[in-house]
Amino acid sequence: MPQPIPPRQRHRGPWRRIALGVPAAALAVFLVATPALACGGLIGPNGAVNLLRTTTFAGYHDGVEHYVTAFKFAGGGGAFGSITPLPGIPTSVEKGGDWTLQRLIRETSPIRLFDAAPSAASSAGAVEIMTVKIDALDITVLKGGAADIGQWATKHGFRLPPDAPAVLDFYARRSEIFLAAAFDADAAKARGQAVGDGTSVHITIPTRNPWVPLRILALGKSGGEPVTADVYLLTDRAPALLPAPTGSNGIRLDASQSASDSLLSDLRSDRGMAWVPETAWLTKVAVDGEASQLGYDLAVDASGAGRPSAVDAGLALPAPPPAPSSFDLGRLLLALSFVAVGLVGVALMTSSRPGGRPLAS
Repeated sequence: MPQPIPPRQRHRGPWRRIALGVPAAALAVFLVATPALACGGLIGPNGAVNLLRTTTFAGYHDGVEHYVTAFKFAGGGGAFGSITPLPGIPTSVEKGGDWTLQRLIRETSPIRLFDAAPSAASSAGAVEIMTVKIDALDITVLKGGAADIGQWATKHGFRLPPDAPAVLDFYARRSEIFLAAAFDADAAKARGQAVGDGTSVHITIPTRNPWVPLRILALGKSGGEPVTADVYLLTDRAPALLPAPTGSNGIRLDASQSASDSLLSDLRSDRGMAWVPETAWLTKVAVDGEASQLGYDLAVDASGAGRPSAVDAGLALPAPPPAPSSFDLGRLLLALSFVAVGLVGVALMTSSRPGGRPLAS
């Protein structure tokens, strides 16, 4: 469905409103497929998962990750949900811009054209930190362990696939923050959302380094099923990635270059994107492998130190918290005072006994 674009972009060709990078030719094949969320575990009404090629964006500047992902309404009816792990507690969850994802796709693929329920009280264990309504999406930010999130999801109508407990535990051991989104396709139709329209979501998260969940994309898939996605990173300098995208491990590096002035200007002019800096580095990582290969996430070191975290990548467990200290400063001072009094007493007794030095008068 063609959409208006900024005047300076008109010479580049017509834009189509999209939330996922699906070629127009392929879109016709998938009109009856379930809608999709980038970098989230999609859960349909029957517990099945059916993800098309997805697109997500993680920008990082001044210690804040801006995570932009999108739902696409691709036909059909009913409701579905998605659970997305997050590296920390968001400061805001809001409607994303109108062309950020499309503009990123055009930057790295200039030849191809692309088409573009209220939260209830939390269950025991899971804590609802934030609830937001965006178009036909009901979004809840949750804090809890794997079992807590699973119970909350079940209570709220999510039918989790058999591998959900293991996947949720994979994330909860590193961060207990999750974003649950419920999308009602019937409500989208009632709002006038046509096939091919989408709703993007912009999540702002203070964190020491950006991090992109990838294993969640394989949720509910068997080992040989394909998993495809496009991940765009915008950082102040060229980032170091773990695992390194080699192509043979299910991810490959499609672009790593200084972001053009025109791209940054276009992104900055979109809704909620005023944070985009004057200069930045653009990276595109393509996920193109089998579900069995995605046993990891994408860790990013944007600092320039070249040391992405193995914990963020899911390749190592976090260090256990330090054991509670039994050291009590008050008791130590009291003990020292008793020792001091005892020493003074011994000194007095020694000086007053026969043969000892007489007390000074």
